[in-house]
Amino acid sequence: MMGLVSGLLTLPLAPARGLVWVLEQVGEEADAQLHDPSRIRQELVEAEAALERGELDEAEYEMIEQDLLGRLRG
Repeated sequence: MMGLVSGLLTLPLAPARGLVWVLEQVGEEADAQLHDPSRIRQELVEAEAALERGELDEAEYEMIEQDLLGRLRG
């Protein structure tokens, strides 16, 4: 009986708990993608191509490269 009463009393909080869970899942997925080695390597290839096309200068490329290599190392 007590479980039913507490369940009814906390029912208005259910959407908030659901939202918190969804936000946690989104955060975990974003973190996983941020540190995914194949994704990091692809971003590095894209930065190299942008450098070759003249879309990035050497300093910009080096900043991107350092960030990506840092993410790859963990």
